[in-house]
Amino acid sequence: MPRPLVSLLLLPALLSLFSQAMAAPVQVNSLRTWQAPDHTRLVFDLSAPVDYKLFSLNNPSRLVVDIKNSSLNHVLPDPEKNDAYLKGIRSAMRDNKDLRVVLDLQGKSKYKSFLLKPYKQYGDRLVIDLYEAAERKQQVVKRVQPKSSSLRDLVIAIDAGHGGEDPGALGTHGTHEKEVVLAIARRLAKAIDKERGMRPVMIREGDYYLSLRQRTLLARKHKADLFISIHADAFDDRRVNGASVYILSSNGASDEAARWLAEKENSADLIGGVSLDDKDNMLASVLLDLSQNATIESSYNVAEQVLRALRPLGKLHKRDVQQAGFAVLKAPDIPSMLIETAFISNPREERKLRSTSHQRAMSDAILKGVRAYFLKNAPPGTLYAARRHVIASGDTLSEIARHYRVSINTLRDANRLRGDTVRVGQVLHIPLAKDS
Repeated sequence: MPRPLVSLLLLPALLSLFSQAMAAPVQVNSLRTWQAPDHTRLVFDLSAPVDYKLFSLNNPSRLVVDIKNSSLNHVLPDPEKNDAYLKGIRSAMRDNKDLRVVLDLQGKSKYKSFLLKPYKQYGDRLVIDLYEAAERKQQVVKRVQPKSSSLRDLVIAIDAGHGGEDPGALGTHGTHEKEVVLAIARRLAKAIDKERGMRPVMIREGDYYLSLRQRTLLARKHKADLFISIHADAFDDRRVNGASVYILSSNGASDEAARWLAEKENSADLIGGVSLDDKDNMLASVLLDLSQNATIESSYNVAEQVLRALRPLGKLHKRDVQQAGFAVLKAPDIPSMLIETAFISNPREERKLRSTSHQRAMSDAILKGVRAYFLKNAPPGTLYAARRHVIASGDTLSEIARHYRVSINTLRDANRLRGDTVRVGQVLHIPLAKDS
């Protein structure tokens, strides 16, 4: 006897309901948090993909996260004491099948969320970012007063690669790339801060995640004259070693140009201070091409100086400046370079990267290369551009050094002088050191 049509139609629905009933609950294995200057990130580590829902409540401010068919397999952490957005975290089960996590907030906040698929050592993840509410942010911005000066400092953006849930490469003895490059970046910022005429801007100041686009946007926001991204390389063969310096390739520049031109009507970004949104495609393309060519040339020149300064520290993996399509180097109007400080996969170089003395030597070498470049290529209107001395009759190197309060050796190194002889009309670049 044939089965009734109604039974056949209901069979798929019944099977689906049975499958859902039999499905094991997803385990929330851990919750990790990171603080960034403008947001707090929470990452739920999951045993499988989930369905979830978010909604906010006021008086007091809190964000509710409902994760369907899931349970908690780990004790929830307490927020850090100085977290600007997160006050507390608590959880409860709903109907014995869904997990509810309540984020108690410091105040009204914006938020966004998304799911991440398994990648490398991580499984499925639910990511939630907490941001400052718009009205509060506007009030903070109004309190910032710009400095006025006839001659400005050079702005050097220092980007420590990776961070947060992205640890980067892992050394043989468990060293995380994100930690050692942040240590080097901090030492470089400290050294630059002592250099009169330069001002450092740390793109990543702590252990948190920033997208590659966010890094370049932060550099542009601070009107950086130079962008330096610091990394540590890795390879399957542990014998491979040495430092390398990269700038953007022509293919990478072409890809970025296409993106800028496609978005020019909807973007408030500028190319070298010139807006593209009111230009036709041909003129916008020409302006962008000119800007990129000049930027890549400047990038190459400063990278060459840094590579030269790194040579005394040990073997270079690549003797010449390399070019690649790294997304973090794609700001079209900021000279940019990426420094692979060493191979963290090499046990000997891993030990060096952990060494404070080597970190200091690395940061000093990078600054030496940057200084050498800007002594000859400082933008007009900067203090660096104003520090030049034209040799007059009777001038001696020792008197010039005493006048500018620098050592003779420093003066020699800055101008590549082999002795103390100078000639009338010769232009000396005066190295800058902040007064103690």
